[in-house]
Amino acid sequence: MKNSELNTLKTWVSESSNIVFFGGAGVSTESGIPDFRSTDGLYHQTFDYPPEEILSHSFFYGHMSYFYRFYREKMLPLEAQPNAAHRKLAELEQAGKLRAVITQNIDGLHQKAGSRQVYELHGSVLRNYCLKCGKFHSAEFIRDSADIPLCDCGGRIKPDVVLYEEALDDATVMGAVEAISGADLLIVGGTSLTVYPAAGLLRYYRGDRLVLINRDATPYDNAANLILRDPIGQVMAQL
Repeated sequence: MKNSELNTLKTWVSESSNIVFFGGAGVSTESGIPDFRSTDGLYHQTFDYPPEEILSHSFFYGHMSYFYRFYREKMLPLEAQPNAAHRKLAELEQAGKLRAVITQNIDGLHQKAGSRQVYELHGSVLRNYCLKCGKFHSAEFIRDSADIPLCDCGGRIKPDVVLYEEALDDATVMGAVEAISGADLLIVGGTSLTVYPAAGLLRYYRGDRLVLINRDATPYDNAANLILRDPIGQVMAQL
């Protein structure tokens, strides 16, 4: 990390009062949660079916028992703790500088760190609802259930996460769009910016301080005003 890049980011943060953070799986890797697309990520592991298929709407309803075996093993890191990036973002919000966190992650670590205004584009493993009566159940209930988790009413339970083939929640998207369009500093971190429609939300940013913190190149690099290639927790800890 060049000192000049870090100093520029520090200056921008100090001068801003309406920061928005947009993050992906790379924000949580420093908490021990694997990402999807890196060399040792979920999509490069071997399963009976491709992970994209397992995590789809049609697979959930067609092979629910297998879905839950995979889901419990790979998608419920309930012991994970917030890292330096999560904690710094919560501090910036409490200081009145950060307006919102927009995340593609479903692990709930931003809220665990103390962030309050969090738009979870892909839902959360911490919320699970009965398909029959709508009652909500905890992630621990899902973890400790056998086979397909069932509600007291006998209905099957679905995680409140956006599976492939499912649409994003309209209210969450509108909140994210409003936050991004009003930001004076947009920090994007830990995301390849290849998952749509989430990545497309960046086009609503109207400012001239777009910061990308990501190990690898992204399709938005040419639009960025500042790029840092270091681990996001390392960068955020120095702000």
